[in-house]
Amino acid sequence: MITLNLNTILRLTPEEIKNTKIRFNQFNGEVNPLDMYIQDPEMVNTQFFLWRTKQRYFSVGQIAICLLKLAEDKWLLTTIKRIMKELDVIDGVNYEADEIEEYKPYFGRVIVRFHKTFQTQGIFYETVYEQLEVNQILPDTYQGDDFPGYDKVRLPYEKLATILNVGKKDWIAALENQKAVYLITDTHNGKLYVGSDTSNNGMLLQR
Repeated sequence: MITLNLNTILRLTPEEIKNTKIRFNQFNGEVNPLDMYIQDPEMVNTQFFLWRTKQRYFSVGQIAICLLKLAEDKWLLTTIKRIMKELDVIDGVNYEADEIEEYKPYFGRVIVRFHKTFQTQGIFYETVYEQLEVNQILPDTYQGDDFPGYDKVRLPYEKLATILNVGKKDWIAALENQKAVYLITDTHNGKLYVGSDTSNNGMLLQR
C-alpha cells in the first residue's frame, strides 16, 4: 500500500517547509485537550496551541500546524495558522494568528500517524514532515470515539457528558434503544452504585 504523506495534502513548498513549526498537543496532567476539542475546538486551537510558558514556540511570519493526540501514534490535525503577532505573554496566549483558508476543509478530519520520541511539544516541520503519514481522512469533523458496543462502555462522567452535549448520534441511538443494568463508581471513595433502567421511554439514555 502506498503511504500518503501529510505534505502531499498540504503542498507546502521547500521555503514554506523551512518556515513551518508543528506543535503536538496532548494531556498535560491536568486537562485533556481532546475532551476540550470535542466541546469547543477553538479552545484547543487558541488556548492550547498558542499558549506560551517560558519557552517560545513560534515566531512572527511562521506557519504553525496544530496536532492533537488521539491515541498512541495517532494525531488529529485541528488547525494551521500563520503567526501574525507576538504578545510577549508568559503563561498565557502569546500569539495572534490567522487560520490559512485553503486548509480549513482538513481541520478535524485528517488523522496523522506519527511516533513521537522527543519530549518537547514544538518542533520544526522540516525535521519530521517525511514521517507524518496520513492514516485516515474522516467524512466529517471528529466528534469523539464511536460507540464501542454495550459490553465495552466504561468511561468517566466528563467524557459521557461531552458525548451527550455534542449529541453524538451513534451513542444517542445506542443508549436510547437499550434497557440495561449499569454501574456508577465514585472514584474518590470507591463506592459503587448499581442501577437499572426498564423504561420504554428513553431507556438507558434517560439515566
